[in-house]
Amino acid sequence: MPEQTTTGAAIQLEDLTKRYPGSAVPAVDDVTMDIKAGEIVILVGPSGCGKSTTLKMINRLIEPTSGRIRIGDEDVTDMDPVRLRRKVGYAIQSSGLFPHMTVAQNIALVPKMVGWSRAKIKNRVEEMLDLVGLDPREFHGRYPRQLSGGQQQRVGVARALAADPPVLLMDEPFGAVDPITRDHLQDELIRLQHELHKTIVFVTHDFDEAIKLGDRIAVLRERSHIAQFDTPEAILTNPTDDFVSGFVGAGAALKRLNLTRVRDVEIVDFPTATIEDPLQSIFDKLRDGASNELLLLDRHNRPYKWLRRGDLTLAKGSLARAGTLVHDTVTRDATLRDALEAVLTDNAGRVAVTGRRGEYTGVVDMATLMNNVHELLDADRLDAIEHRHELEEQRAQQTRREQEGTDSARGASA
Repeated sequence: MPEQTTTGAAIQLEDLTKRYPGSAVPAVDDVTMDIKAGEIVILVGPSGCGKSTTLKMINRLIEPTSGRIRIGDEDVTDMDPVRLRRKVGYAIQSSGLFPHMTVAQNIALVPKMVGWSRAKIKNRVEEMLDLVGLDPREFHGRYPRQLSGGQQQRVGVARALAADPPVLLMDEPFGAVDPITRDHLQDELIRLQHELHKTIVFVTHDFDEAIKLGDRIAVLRERSHIAQFDTPEAILTNPTDDFVSGFVGAGAALKRLNLTRVRDVEIVDFPTATIEDPLQSIFDKLRDGASNELLLLDRHNRPYKWLRRGDLTLAKGSLARAGTLVHDTVTRDATLRDALEAVLTDNAGRVAVTGRRGEYTGVVDMATLMNNVHELLDADRLDAIEHRHELEEQRAQQTRREQEGTDSARGASA
């Protein structure tokens, strides 16, 4: 694990405005926002509301018309924009990698620009690849066209973090990949943030993604006017108005499954064997074990197949034809919603949990997940009752104040 020397820096946006020539109204109008050091803040809102423009003004890819930007203790509004961008990581949709450069050259780009030594850059490239779960020996010399979409996005994040910036800006970085890969990339970002504690500002149009990733969410109206800026829990349980409720949508209680991680629930052990174990040993485990099933792992300790009693007999002793391939796994940083979706698509009602390189760590089953769903629903019911009582008390107090005012007025007239 690479040693990190820089953690996140606070960001302050003060009256930030962007007007384009010929437009009657600003694209972004008077945005003021305080972002704490080391937190993930999500900007979410309808298409065209100005969320990407707001993000790009932080590193001045788009120059603000007026207002101030502070990062840490430094006012960066008038700083040389090229120098500013070298201090702020930036990751975009479809990774934005330079196709004529290798993976290593892409990651080394900013450290080279800021004058790092060749040896330091070489070590940093290897650290960054390892950090995002890619084997440096395998990926160092590849070109972007030789990578999957998910691998390209991992390299894009590695490049954004290579010079150890305190701030990382992410503009819909996972929007162009398939849903399964997107879930895994989101989990990877959560894991990275646990280790790095950067300040991350992340733009998305997907409210479920915002709930899953954000420490706080800014729901933006037109021209980036802030409708609500709060924690995911607060927005789910107490949206400020109908506009915010529209983003939350139906099923707020189930959306709260995006707030609990697999690491927060019980992960059970499960009988395992590896493809290198003798067939007789695997057969004995299936025959003599308390469970009629085991999980077969590959040579890298990754989930490979679910094997049941009788599979080896039916397949005439061949592992190649025996069992059912593992299609879905979740990481410890996956949400309970991810785990529930995986479990619901599995006939036996369980999903294997994996580590950062895909290695097996345990299993989560339907019973565990359903217990947590019931706990969340119960908590929501209690919150709703408490909120209703608070509103009733506020109305009662208002009625008493009005009555006291009426009585005072009568007394004065008498």
